[in-house]
Amino acid sequence: MEDAYARSITEVLDFFGVDPGKGLNDSQVALHSKIYGKNVLPEETRTPFWKLVLKQFDDLLVKILIAAAAVSLVLALINGETGLAAFLEPFVILLILAANAAVGVITETNAEKALEELRAYQADIATVLRNGCFSILPATELVPGDIVEVSVGCKVPADMRMIEMLSNQLRVDQAILTGESCSVEKELESTIATNAVYQDKTNIIFSGTVVVVGRARAVVVGVGANTAMGNIRDSMLRTDDEATPLKKKLDEFGTFLAKVIAGICILVWIVNIGHFRDPSHGGFLRGAIHYFKIAVALAVAAIPEGLPAVVTTCLALGTKRMARLNAIVRSLPSVETLGCTTVICSDKTGTLTTNMMSVSKICAVHSVHRGPTIAEYSVSGTSYAPEGMIFGSSGLQIEFPAQLPCLLHIAMCSAVCNESILQYNPDRGIYEKIGESTEVALRVLAEKVGLPGFDSMPSALHMLTKHERASYCNQYWESQFKKVSVLEFSRDRKMMSVLCSRKQTKIMFSKGAPESIVSRCSNILCNDDGSTVPLSVAVRDELESRFHSFAGKETLRCLSLAFKQMPIGQQTLSFEDEKDLTFIGLVGMLDPPREEVRNAMLSCMTAGIRVIVVTGDNKSTAESLCHKIGAFDHLEDFAGRSYTASEFEELPALQQTLALQRMALFTRVEPSHKRMLVEALQHQNEVVAMTGDGVNDAPALKKADIGIAMGSGTAVAKSASDMVLADDNFASIVAAVAEGRAIYNNTKQFIRYMISSNIGEVVCIFVAAVLGIPDTLAPVQLLWVNLVTDGLPAIAIGFNKQDSDVMKAKPRKVNEAVVSGWLFFRYLVIGAYVGLATVAGFVWWFVYSDTGPKVAYKELMNFDSCSTRETTYPCSIFDDRHPSTVSMTVLVVVEMFNALNNLSENQSLLVIPPWSNLWLVASIVLTMLLHILILYVHPLSILFSVTPLSWAEWKVVLYLSFPVIIIDEILKFFSRNSTGLRLGLRFRRPDLLPKRELRDK
Repeated sequence: MEDAYARSITEVLDFFGVDPGKGLNDSQVALHSKIYGKNVLPEETRTPFWKLVLKQFDDLLVKILIAAAAVSLVLALINGETGLAAFLEPFVILLILAANAAVGVITETNAEKALEELRAYQADIATVLRNGCFSILPATELVPGDIVEVSVGCKVPADMRMIEMLSNQLRVDQAILTGESCSVEKELESTIATNAVYQDKTNIIFSGTVVVVGRARAVVVGVGANTAMGNIRDSMLRTDDEATPLKKKLDEFGTFLAKVIAGICILVWIVNIGHFRDPSHGGFLRGAIHYFKIAVALAVAAIPEGLPAVVTTCLALGTKRMARLNAIVRSLPSVETLGCTTVICSDKTGTLTTNMMSVSKICAVHSVHRGPTIAEYSVSGTSYAPEGMIFGSSGLQIEFPAQLPCLLHIAMCSAVCNESILQYNPDRGIYEKIGESTEVALRVLAEKVGLPGFDSMPSALHMLTKHERASYCNQYWESQFKKVSVLEFSRDRKMMSVLCSRKQTKIMFSKGAPESIVSRCSNILCNDDGSTVPLSVAVRDELESRFHSFAGKETLRCLSLAFKQMPIGQQTLSFEDEKDLTFIGLVGMLDPPREEVRNAMLSCMTAGIRVIVVTGDNKSTAESLCHKIGAFDHLEDFAGRSYTASEFEELPALQQTLALQRMALFTRVEPSHKRMLVEALQHQNEVVAMTGDGVNDAPALKKADIGIAMGSGTAVAKSASDMVLADDNFASIVAAVAEGRAIYNNTKQFIRYMISSNIGEVVCIFVAAVLGIPDTLAPVQLLWVNLVTDGLPAIAIGFNKQDSDVMKAKPRKVNEAVVSGWLFFRYLVIGAYVGLATVAGFVWWFVYSDTGPKVAYKELMNFDSCSTRETTYPCSIFDDRHPSTVSMTVLVVVEMFNALNNLSENQSLLVIPPWSNLWLVASIVLTMLLHILILYVHPLSILFSVTPLSWAEWKVVLYLSFPVIIIDEILKFFSRNSTGLRLGLRFRRPDLLPKRELRDK
């Protein structure tokens, strides 16, 4: 029943045909079960494991690699190769792809856990009226029309419409659903609000929420998927995971690279058609296969096989650093998403605030005889910890608060007129509440006031253990004032009273809404001498003025406290006793903002990140909190920047678009609104981070570019998120954004390093094929260079230090390409040099080396016809391993020098020296040791078709390699100083590389 909240009790009962005194009968239960289904969240159809695995290979570069591996294996078998050499290359390629696929499958299966954990919020049992009798049944057996009784501590088993109140009031904690900081009072009357949100449906108790006060009966109106919790599940199922900006850019670049690879491979094959019939190949078909094998080697050279592994490793290193900042990353790609976040939609309760109601102001009557009449005190402390001080209106600390009569009686009343519990949890190391947060705030206040009669108060309390300290003062007052009778809170009176006995006297303590308490008071307690005097009209007006100041301007939740001396023999209380009270004081409490939030928000603004506060609370409370934080001081008011969900939905489409661009506050929201906000911002090309802790936040967390759950939040929110804040602190998000930006910068550097290295390999093979000289590098050698000698320095580049001004730059654009424009030209130049230097090393050994054959260059170009003509040298020299060893070593060493170039995008090595990243230096040393190992250890040198080099050959390798640093230093100089040149050389072909606005320094 969709509109049960708008119907009267009789209409709802008639709709289901149920008698409120007897409940459903067995035949009705069977019928309703058939019509409405079971009260369980249905399991979603899982993606089969094999489909998840196949999905990881649905990438163009991966497909090209698989094809290259398969072709390599087939060609090796055709040529009669056997043993390790034939299977090494395809095996290594497939091993890398399998590792990447495993990471992808694990990530996707984690996402499905959120939906499973949603079921934990369903109640297990319910007290149900059927056939005229109450019985306890499994909650899964409930059907619409069932009459259910709920009481304090019950988890609500289904969405239900209230039909009967069995206590003075019923209050429900529905924070997991709406994010409201306080429990909500429920009522029987129907709701007339149009476009009612969950907060407006005050006669509905929702599945999964918890009753905190009172007892009532309700009729089930929604079960299973047709509940508020079921709507959240459906919303999560409709949410597809978005690819991260880096993933999109790598995919785009992969597509571009695949086109280039295909073009070059075909070109190399076509260029060499004339050589297919060369006698050395033994026929046209074998010649075609030989050059096809070269094309495959070219594909292997062009694709950076180690790139996925290096990206994953760098992101993993980043997650370790972020964990130290209390940001626990669940999804690796989300690390770099933080770097381009443009909007943070932050939950108010628990993220910007502590979610621990605290008394912040106290108002009492000082004296009616001499001014000032009213005494106002402020209270420090923003949590449930009994730690904090009380300050007078002058700002000076009150040394012994319990010596002041009004503060002493406030502590007594707060401790005795209270049903909550404050305790210390040693496992979590925090103080926790059981019961209403407003009542716990009063308990904490009683602890801060302390006890009278001790000169060492309150410092003596610090000597207690935390477990003893939690309620030491409260327990003292409860032992002094024994409860005799209680008048519970009711909606019409808006107050509660407790009759206590102490030393042959009876005293009644009352607390409640200020207007209810003050109107029942005839006397006041004076704070200067402890005297009780009649309450005058002037003092009453002054108290009402202070109350309106607390509740209006400061949006504090206010309670007034009072007491009354009772006859000694009285054992019970009646409503008639609640008059002629003596006013003690007025307390104002709030969910206090975290102290560090202001600076964190200002950092966001400096970094070009907009913060939108999203909350289920009402508009005035949220606006007041934003002013208290102090980060919105630059706004004169919230006109045009603060909207309730209903106000926003009523705006025309164009005005909604404009409102989104200015919005700073979004109030009275329910789960669907949060998801709608994320989608609307994403349509405006914003990169959205969303914080949340409740079940209600899960759909929006899943939809956001980066979902950030609170460490103290629900398991559902954590499972749907990309990142969990261990300390629930907004400031940790800002620190994580800075780390995300640094990680992206480093990721960008090592991607450029690997790509420029691969361009070198492609140039090397392409030039050798065009010149008609023998293969400079074997496929297995290319694989070694791509995986090991490229991989280690690339990972080490991930340790480049964070720039000092990383949070002063605006967020990078989502469509910013990883490599584009002038930078792409730079790396083409570097890559071309790497390739030419590698070929030069190969040619040098044949033509000029003292240990080589010193053949003429023309002879080298005609090597394939050597067997058909007379020569002064044996044809076996073209099978010598020396030339490919020299070219491979040149390739390795030149790439080590190129790694040093990538310490910074534009800064010279004279400004940022190699030792600024010792990890990079270490990786270069390790890479060279590994390379020397395969050169000089016999079994490895056979496997990789290499041979030991002499010192003369090593010198030539260094001569050919070092110039790459000089070339890049010249290019960096132009990057820093020649804007015009950079603009002139920018590529703008949309099919080549994604556009971006270059912001090179």
